[in-house]
Amino acid sequence: MPPPRIIVSSLARPCHACKSSRISTPRFLPLLFHRTASHASQGRANKAAPGPGKRLGAKKGALELVVPGNIIFRQRGTHWFPGENCAMGRDHTIFAKEKGYVTYYRDPELHPKRKYIGVVFQRGMKLPVPRNAPRRRRLGLVGRERELTTMAGVEVPEGEGLEVGGITEAQGTLRQQTKEARSKVPDMKRLELRPGYQYRESNYSIGRTAERAGVKTRQLKKGGRVLHNLKRKAKREAAERRAMGKKQKRQRKGGSKGGNI
Repeated sequence: MPPPRIIVSSLARPCHACKSSRISTPRFLPLLFHRTASHASQGRANKAAPGPGKRLGAKKGALELVVPGNIIFRQRGTHWFPGENCAMGRDHTIFAKEKGYVTYYRDPELHPKRKYIGVVFQRGMKLPVPRNAPRRRRLGLVGRERELTTMAGVEVPEGEGLEVGGITEAQGTLRQQTKEARSKVPDMKRLELRPGYQYRESNYSIGRTAERAGVKTRQLKKGGRVLHNLKRKAKREAAERRAMGKKQKRQRKGGSKGGNI
């Protein structure tokens, strides 16, 4: 049996296999975790429901009656284009501009591939209309001949003209007259374009209406208003003095009654 010192030394020395295993194995192993989503994996009940949709497509069929403003077709993009009596909104919605019947058609002369939506006034009408065809009636009106009536001409003797305020055309225009002649001509209403896009008489001219009509008013006295204010002030002070005298009289009567008791 070998001595105990040799056994202890042999145990203390590491073997070749232990060295290789110690080198190959790392000191710290990485921590790996795998976690699955719990919301989506639990079933269909917790997921979002499908949206209601944008309700796209045709709202009015062919030969269906529409009035101005009725939506005919809703779309995303330009699958259909507005034709006669139709227009397109900013979200590519096609709507009617006239009262009539809806028509879906193509127009190779306008574009070889585009599809159009139009409105016709009668059920029998078809689109596209030939390029040289006359325009159809609009607004429900029917064409008819206009009856021309001639008014009897007014004969003016030669040398005579229109007379305004004692001035005739033969004497020239108003600017060519003297100052005295112009003063006799009545002031005419002058309608001018005022704010708000309306033609009306100016405020200055309206204020002079009474002057032109010859209406006379009593002349204002400068001191009249001052005197009126002074009188009103005096009346107010007199009323206050009367009220104060009545109050003092009641107080004196009340004091005398208390003294007698």
